[in-house]
Amino acid sequence: MFDILTGKLTAVLNKLGNKGRLSEKDVDEALREVRLALLEADVNFKVVRSFISTVREQVVDNEILATITGGQYVVKTTHDELVKILGGSSQRLNPSPSAPSVIMMVGLNGSGKTTSAAKLAQFLKKSGHLTTLIAADVHRPAAIDQLQSLAKQLDIRVFDQGTDKPADKVAAHGLNESKRIGATWTIVDTAGRFQIDDELMLELVKIRDSVNPDEVLLVVDAMTGQEAVNVAEEFHKQIGLTGLVLTKMDGDARGGAALSITSVTGLPVKFMGVGEAVNALEEFHPDRLADRILGMGDIVTLVEKARANFNDEEAAILEKKIKQASFDLEDFLAQMQTVQKMGPINQIMDMIPGFSQVKDKLDTNQLNGSQLKKSESIILSMTSLERQKPELIGGSRRKRIAMGSGTSPQDVNQLLNQFKQVRKMMKEMSSPGGQKKMMRMMSQKGNPFGF
Repeated sequence: MFDILTGKLTAVLNKLGNKGRLSEKDVDEALREVRLALLEADVNFKVVRSFISTVREQVVDNEILATITGGQYVVKTTHDELVKILGGSSQRLNPSPSAPSVIMMVGLNGSGKTTSAAKLAQFLKKSGHLTTLIAADVHRPAAIDQLQSLAKQLDIRVFDQGTDKPADKVAAHGLNESKRIGATWTIVDTAGRFQIDDELMLELVKIRDSVNPDEVLLVVDAMTGQEAVNVAEEFHKQIGLTGLVLTKMDGDARGGAALSITSVTGLPVKFMGVGEAVNALEEFHPDRLADRILGMGDIVTLVEKARANFNDEEAAILEKKIKQASFDLEDFLAQMQTVQKMGPINQIMDMIPGFSQVKDKLDTNQLNGSQLKKSESIILSMTSLERQKPELIGGSRRKRIAMGSGTSPQDVNQLLNQFKQVRKMMKEMSSPGGQKKMMRMMSQKGNPFGF
């Protein structure tokens, strides 16, 4: 997410932060590079112009500039302004006073609308809500099948009446059924087009009027750049939107739409899709995203993901094992499997403060998860005793484990060495300044986690 932009911004701001006292010329040169980086990331030029102007005004006119903390002040000001253009504060869903609350999902074909509807239903279900889906895309049988398939995986009920009835009638029927079973939220998936036309908008207006939604969320593809802003403006003008869902935020898109869309349209981004998995949907937090963009990590989201996948009992057992130095390969395997549930490895690592500065030193395979899968295969090819006492694994055992996992003895050696590094790191992490020691180890030795 924003890898190129993050690299350029952190390079510029770190240079300022390490410089001490700054001159006006230093600031202007740095902001010129920031401006180019934002434009190259496809951020709306008006947004860029306003952003640079505001940062410069606050920095140059402040007497802090001439102090030894001037560089840090520039970084803080840049961060604060970035948060503002991203929306300022998080905007959550607005529920109805009487259940069920209704969310109407709209968007063009290919934006990920149907998938996002299912992901949002899963998000609400995990929050303890009885949630239903309504298949109101009556023009594409495949869309109904896709929604039914996704909902089956998630054990979420879908109401549909095929493709024979008008979309607004289907939506109204689905809402009545949701009320009957006591649902707290119902999500209406609607039809899309490859471009905005009168027929599409008329149908959406009819659906909106039939279910009176509490939220009308436009799903836009972040990889479409500034076209996403144009689409949002047109949909808002025609049917009235309450918020946005940005998809494909995990791709290699320049990401300028995410930085421009709220500032230009005045509509808040409420969620962002960060992968294909059904749980790859995150609430949109401007301050957290600004932290990620500036290479500061996102510890809050990382902790939330960890809490969702680690229970208190497991965490207590793991903590005890680390303190007693009894952490073994069984525990190592369990932690790898839990990390996989949290999401793609590169996204998880990006949430660690300072990781962006050592990321380029790591092998690509370590960040795409393939190394983790290999490590998992190797450990699963060991006996229970070998996992508990890896020091027993000699030459003949390594050959047997390599054959059983479809790897080489060198791969087994590498895993065992990585395990030793992780066990050593865990001891370091429990001591004062542990996080700094971890980042230093990663920069010197590559990723010691084995993924």
